[in-house]
Amino acid sequence: MFEQSIFKSRDLACKQPYGAVPAGQTVRFSVFPPREVFLQRVTLYICIDGQEPMGYPMHWDGIEGACDRYTVNFIPQTPDLYWYYFVAEGRNETKYICRGAHGESYESDTRGECYQLTVYDGGYQVADWFGKGITYNIFPDRFCRTEVPPKEGYRAHREVHDNWNDIPVYQPDEHGEILNNDFFGGSLKGVLSKLDYLQSLHVQTLYFNPIFEAYSNHRYDTGNYKCIDPMMGTEEDFQELCAEAKKRGMRVILDGVFSHNGYDSVYFNARGHYDSLGAFQSQDSPYFEWYDFSHWPDQYSSWWGIYTLPQVNELNPNYLDYIIEDEDSVIRRWLRLGASGWRLDVADELPDQFIAKLNAAARREKPDALVVGEVWEDASNKISYSVRRRYFQGGELDSVMNYPLRDGVLSFLGGSPAEDFAEKMECLRENYPRAVFYNLMNIIGTHDTPRALTVMGAKPEDWSGSREHRAAARLMGDELIAAREKMYLAATIQFTMPGSPTIYYGDEAGVQGFEDPFNRRTYPWGNEDGSLLDFYRRLGGVRTHSSALTGGELRFVRAKGGLLVYERWDEHERVFVIINRDAEENVVRLPCHSVTDLMHTGGSTRTSAELGDLALRIPGRTARILRADD
Repeated sequence: MFEQSIFKSRDLACKQPYGAVPAGQTVRFSVFPPREVFLQRVTLYICIDGQEPMGYPMHWDGIEGACDRYTVNFIPQTPDLYWYYFVAEGRNETKYICRGAHGESYESDTRGECYQLTVYDGGYQVADWFGKGITYNIFPDRFCRTEVPPKEGYRAHREVHDNWNDIPVYQPDEHGEILNNDFFGGSLKGVLSKLDYLQSLHVQTLYFNPIFEAYSNHRYDTGNYKCIDPMMGTEEDFQELCAEAKKRGMRVILDGVFSHNGYDSVYFNARGHYDSLGAFQSQDSPYFEWYDFSHWPDQYSSWWGIYTLPQVNELNPNYLDYIIEDEDSVIRRWLRLGASGWRLDVADELPDQFIAKLNAAARREKPDALVVGEVWEDASNKISYSVRRRYFQGGELDSVMNYPLRDGVLSFLGGSPAEDFAEKMECLRENYPRAVFYNLMNIIGTHDTPRALTVMGAKPEDWSGSREHRAAARLMGDELIAAREKMYLAATIQFTMPGSPTIYYGDEAGVQGFEDPFNRRTYPWGNEDGSLLDFYRRLGGVRTHSSALTGGELRFVRAKGGLLVYERWDEHERVFVIINRDAEENVVRLPCHSVTDLMHTGGSTRTSAELGDLALRIPGRTARILRADD
């Protein structure tokens, strides 16, 4: 019936306003079929997620070039996920108009993929201070220590590395287990001693992986939610760190691990290291109902079947009181002591109701408290355990970890076309409320992923080699130079897209590493990659002092093959970001007459008289951040 798309969800002529909308906002839909088709009727069908669609007849609204324009207004009443499509009826045939690539439509004899409309509570304000600043992600045991900690004095045995530069233990013990009980002694005082360093990177948020008492070095097996791990320091150290960070304009957010806790904990106490009556020890334990035993005490639900991580019943009233509702709940206690927010581990394994209650309690304690979720996919339409999640309708998450950005950046630099990266980002921009999209935790590495530098430089055979090989493998010479060049490009994208660029500790210093625990090596104090560190400092300065990069609009100017060009702008400035992944030079034309190179990387320019724009020669494997002077 139609030879071209008659609806483009990202075109304001077809759908206004752009993207997600608050409940009660009028959304105007328009389709543009060719006049020669002589349609008799066009209907918009729209439904709330899980419900039957309702039809809304579209009325003829004039002519646009060679096309008719059919229009209808729709007002979503409640925050939810809505889906829509169109049905076009001609004299002899009826076609479904469904979602194709890049938001453009295609016609089908049967209903295909629907368009998504995210509707949120406009009265809820996300904690947008997060997205405006740069974040530094600290894996506490491996960032900085002020002294070698004692080997004794802990509830369970700990192996302590005297040598800060040791490789973390990666071989299983005689029972075939990797215990993760080797420690390097990174501490709160160590972080405190490096605040000037973090300030030199223009960091405004410190995000800590877990700092609470636990058996393991990663501390995701919480032993006591209300106690700082003794190797990390004391409650007073935490308060001092938050206070000193605040003087430098920095905030602190903590990792909350609430879907499970530790086998060796005050709550479960399977090893008997605590004085408490744990659920493993007695069914009379005050914590017994937190857990789901199929056969007490040795058979119980655990996170991904790992016996050291017993799962909790998050909606158990006693658990809710302890973590969220009580005056001295875990959530409120640490906010009161100086934290500004929480990152929720495995948020897709926490019930919506739990997250909503947690958010409300955090806001009661601090009205601008931040709640960030660990979600690896598009979080707007995430289905977890057969349930559609409601992260962004209002009152749940202020942000999520932007794994799609990480995946897109590393894929692009690994050879996938720039079109794919742009499409990933445009999907998020269309599906997320604007405030959330500008508040994302933009990552290229975390404690759960191989180091970005390693991903961009390691050979295929390195990944398939033995663990001994991966423990010792290092990029050197030309391989390191090539990986570093890609790291410059990756960081440039990370720091210039909407959201908070989040540095995984040591990435800025050239730390390498494959999977856990090799991605959790210690920060190389005194042996940093100086050129990479200098680049991050300059990049952080550019990001911090640019209003366009901090909160301006986004438009992809060109995304083709190895060339990615996008524009950020606000009422004060206009910035163009150019990424040339190709080995050869590319010429890019910008709609302005002169530019300032914000990173001072140079590059020849000339004015194109016939087009009235600026033609720039961009060398291969380089990036530019350019502010338009006019």
